[in-house]
Amino acid sequence: MWSIALTKGTAMVKRPAQWLIDLVTATILLTSRWASPDGVLESVQMKPGLRLPATLMIGLAACSVITHAQQGGRGVPQAPPTARASAPFDLTGQWVSLITEDWRHRQFTPPKGDYASLPLSPAGRKIADNWDPARDEAAGEQCKAYGAAGLLRLPIRLRIAWQDDTTLKLETDAGMQARVFQFGAAQGSGGDWQGLSIASWDYPRAAFAGRAGGSAPGGSLKVITTRMKPGYLRKNGVPYSADAVLTEYFDRFDGPGGDSLLVITTEVVDPEYLATPYWTSQQFKRENDASRWTPTPCTAR
Repeated sequence: MWSIALTKGTAMVKRPAQWLIDLVTATILLTSRWASPDGVLESVQMKPGLRLPATLMIGLAACSVITHAQQGGRGVPQAPPTARASAPFDLTGQWVSLITEDWRHRQFTPPKGDYASLPLSPAGRKIADNWDPARDEAAGEQCKAYGAAGLLRLPIRLRIAWQDDTTLKLETDAGMQARVFQFGAAQGSGGDWQGLSIASWDYPRAAFAGRAGGSAPGGSLKVITTRMKPGYLRKNGVPYSADAVLTEYFDRFDGPGGDSLLVITTEVVDPEYLATPYWTSQQFKRENDASRWTPTPCTAR
């Protein structure tokens, strides 16, 4: 005998008997075409009045049910996985920045007028040359260097966690800032230091995908941020405008010995203050000890 087990819409046939094999063979004979010994395609024509045995009729009906179940029940749409469930890697936890390049511009506040390596437009250089931290403090804008486009260049720690199945939250100890990455439709209007961030999982195209497309192994978290309040790319007054667009790619790398690195590659496009796009890469190391988390307010100097 044989039995059918249904599990989450998938049918599994257990211990098929020989008669089931015969049933499948009979089904093929009744519904298919085959080549005769002389190579000519022929088909079976059922004679009028021919009746199939009751067991065969029941078996054919069972096969139909099994096939439909194995196909997932095409009539019932399947809900797509959430952003959290489809994540190609885990970037939650606490991370500390590794300042391996532009050390003197990132570890300390550079002097006014030091904007080496930044593709500033004439309008951008004019603002940078007139930077006045006391004026920013008096205006209550000491967080201008902690906006989304410049935040991750600072010596900081990050805490990343899922706020819900479609929202990631990134918090920093320095400046006590919070960024929200939303998967799907944008929610909110932006206009603050962190702007409006839309996230998606970005998968590389396979090298030999062919016409059918396809994805290579791995993937990145892609975040596009717009509608930011004007701020600083560098703490010494190097500006970005409200029209700037920030694109980021988050990638995790696990090395020998259990160390994990988070590499964030960024592009800032600003038609007002940048002559060309500005690309940077920031590295963070995962920390298992949360005791080093020390929130501090924004500083303008």
